[in-house]
Amino acid sequence: MKSKQWKPNVTVAAIIERDGQFLLVEEKTDRGNRFNQPAGHLEDGETLLQAVTRETMEESAYEFTPKSLVGIYHWKHPLNHVTYLRFAFTGILGTHFPEQALDNGIVRAVWMSAYEIREKQTLMRSPQVLMCVEDYLAGKQYPLHALTYLGEAL
Repeated sequence: MKSKQWKPNVTVAAIIERDGQFLLVEEKTDRGNRFNQPAGHLEDGETLLQAVTRETMEESAYEFTPKSLVGIYHWKHPLNHVTYLRFAFTGILGTHFPEQALDNGIVRAVWMSAYEIREKQTLMRSPQVLMCVEDYLAGKQYPLHALTYLGEAL
């Protein structure tokens, strides 16, 4: 018996820390407003690094240059049963463009300490938010050359 082909939703996230605070975005969801890292879906024709740079700018109005991979997270949403494969990156925070409109559904960019994220865990978009912060704080970082893009020249 042949099984049905299944594909997860590939997403990227930026884990950005500045002076003990982490950059999050408050976004509208079907469960009310929730917090997430600047994150989103990989689009056709882009690399993971391009995706995380683009999503960070669209959702927070900050430039971001990824420098290392924090981790890869496989999570199935318990309510809608959608599976996500998240690639989380840390790197260098660049210029902020406060006049830039944020992506549809994004209320605002906000800075929170790890303590605040833990305390507000029920208001996070998914358990991936806190797990990425904890992994970052534990020093988990992997070189970007662990990722290989075999598509057309970009």
